[in-house]
Amino acid sequence: MSGRAADPGAAGVGCTTPFRARSVIASMPPHPELAAEQAVIDRAYASLQASREAALRLRSMVEVGQGGTDQARWEREVINENVAHRLKQLHVGDASLVFGRIDQAPDAGGGSYYIGRVSVSDEDREPLVVDWRAPVSESFYRATGREPLGLVRRRHFASRGRTLLGIEDELFGDAAARIDTDGVSGQGALIAALESARTGRLGDIVATIQGEQDEIIRAPLPGVLVVQGGPGTGKTVVALHRAAYLLYTHRFPLEGQGVLVVGPNRLFLGYIEQVLPSLGEAGVELAVLADLIDEVRLRGSDRGLTARVKGDLRMTGVIARAVRDRERGLRRPLRVGYGLGWLTMSVERSEHIVADARRRYRTHNAARRFVENEVFAALAESGPDGLSGSTVRDRLRGTPEVREALEWMWPLLRPTELLHDLFGSPALLRSASRGRVAADLRSRRTRGIDERGGLTDDEWRSLHRPRSEHADQVVWVTDDVPLLDEAHALLGPRSKKVDGEVRTYGHIVVDEAQDLSPMALRVLARRSLNGSMTIVGDIAQATGAWAHLDWNEVLELLPGRREPRRVELTVGYRIPAPLMSFASRALTVAAPDLTPPRSIRTDGDPPRLVRAPSPEQIGPAVVDAVRHEVGQVGSGNVAVICPAPLVDLVCQAFDAAEVPYGRATRSGLDTQITVVPVGLVKGLEVDASVVVEPATIVADEPQGHRALYVALTRATKRLALVHGRELPDFLRE
Repeated sequence: MSGRAADPGAAGVGCTTPFRARSVIASMPPHPELAAEQAVIDRAYASLQASREAALRLRSMVEVGQGGTDQARWEREVINENVAHRLKQLHVGDASLVFGRIDQAPDAGGGSYYIGRVSVSDEDREPLVVDWRAPVSESFYRATGREPLGLVRRRHFASRGRTLLGIEDELFGDAAARIDTDGVSGQGALIAALESARTGRLGDIVATIQGEQDEIIRAPLPGVLVVQGGPGTGKTVVALHRAAYLLYTHRFPLEGQGVLVVGPNRLFLGYIEQVLPSLGEAGVELAVLADLIDEVRLRGSDRGLTARVKGDLRMTGVIARAVRDRERGLRRPLRVGYGLGWLTMSVERSEHIVADARRRYRTHNAARRFVENEVFAALAESGPDGLSGSTVRDRLRGTPEVREALEWMWPLLRPTELLHDLFGSPALLRSASRGRVAADLRSRRTRGIDERGGLTDDEWRSLHRPRSEHADQVVWVTDDVPLLDEAHALLGPRSKKVDGEVRTYGHIVVDEAQDLSPMALRVLARRSLNGSMTIVGDIAQATGAWAHLDWNEVLELLPGRREPRRVELTVGYRIPAPLMSFASRALTVAAPDLTPPRSIRTDGDPPRLVRAPSPEQIGPAVVDAVRHEVGQVGSGNVAVICPAPLVDLVCQAFDAAEVPYGRATRSGLDTQITVVPVGLVKGLEVDASVVVEPATIVADEPQGHRALYVALTRATKRLALVHGRELPDFLRE
């Protein structure tokens, strides 16, 4: 048997709409070809297992004993590495291997192909399953009645593991012209997938990718692609599938250059971590912004003015001036004993050395050796004829006077040391926050230094914090990460052995990008090797201290080697229409210029509004509401979305009621009931959500209305609001 289906089916071409089976898979009558298709799937799994066993046998090709040569050992390591990579590609776990089939019209080749998670061939190297990323698979996702792309039939499989549960056919032909359609392909399989219980981990959508999503996934690699998408439009999974597609299509050079996916927090990374391995790509690096700098201790984040100032582009000038303030001539002449005499260097000469070093070197630490050599040369000139700088270096470099002079003129600095000194000294902060950036600093490695002026007194004072005994004792906050990175770019490594260069990537995917400050965006731009990025987010869900009003503000700070491309996901797949309609009330206040996604799930329960007897009794009311929601969703999961000040109170209520639950900050979404601070819920999806005290969310969060909009759009099935305070006016309409 080849990779083509035995029966391509028969249907006319030239229709404008496809015929689709409308019922959800679970209620479908048995398909007459169910057994035949199950046999195909069984054979594909058998061939996949044979491929895994063949890969394992490769390990025995090179046996190296104690007397093995270096060449043999090297060959063994290469083979083991390749085998491990191949085994990861062939591992599908509990995910379905085959999820559809396409049958082409005679004038389009007449072939039939099974579409699956990875490519599988039989013992004769004939394809049984075609990888979903292959060019021939494109019509599986893109074909419509108006543009069938050469298909006469598209078949969707609904499976659980290796078991085929149902088949849904879409026929492209004259018969389909009489059937209405809403433009969503494989609707039965799609709805069945959407209505399945959440697991606490984001699943892939490879079996149910829709046309507008597929266009984004297969978009060209170069340049910056911005994907705007409202809640439930699938923008996160689209971005992850795009990473997998780009690695498949551009294996060289991306496998060597690397692909990076950046998320907003570690809870989010834990939520998405299984998607790419399920698609056969285990080599993509997942990170939060803090992972992109040298290891420092981090805890919490800043709020209010401090957070706003640290994200401001003017901090580039502040840090540049802070570096310049550590490059300075001596305050008094240097005088060092040498034999029976003295060697000296004037203040004027030290100032010339500093100025020369600034002109010559792009980073601060790189110039340290030059400054040392010039200082020793200047001291040698004041001594006996024939005295060389190298001789003076050998004799005097350990003396306290010389070491003190060098540390004053041009200290070797780590980013943590620079910022520790800066934030711990009002005098240094005041100096770095005033005036323009000198021309010699503008020519250094980091372009884009802001020269619009310094900081106000209130702004630089907001950066001050008590000084620790040593920089290594400081516990930094996440808002310091872009500043540490900016400092590293200006300082450069102390030595290649100690620090090394900044890692760059061939493609970077950034999720929830609408909240990234200008300084954070510089961190990402610095790590882009060639300007290839996928930026994903929703302006309406911008809730941080640096909530952007439009994507232009973001694009200004990203690589601009090519004209950026912008696309928008407009169809909501996750959220039922009644819940989306209710959440849209918050959107009209949070972002009145934006249109909510159009939900394809027209059925669903309306949200429940639960009034607590008083604000003080909100905890027991939340417990009762959660019990009700658990009873409605069965094995599904429930998120209790709280304002940060109420998290402990709600957890105490669960403890008192002896109801098992988890905290998102400790166990992710691994428990059926999870208490999640509203600031961490962005990007997550659950079966049911219980939103606690909407009025408090609006009042306490920096972008309160947008934060509430995010909280109201996490559930795929049910939503409840528990409140002791009055609901905001727009929710009471």
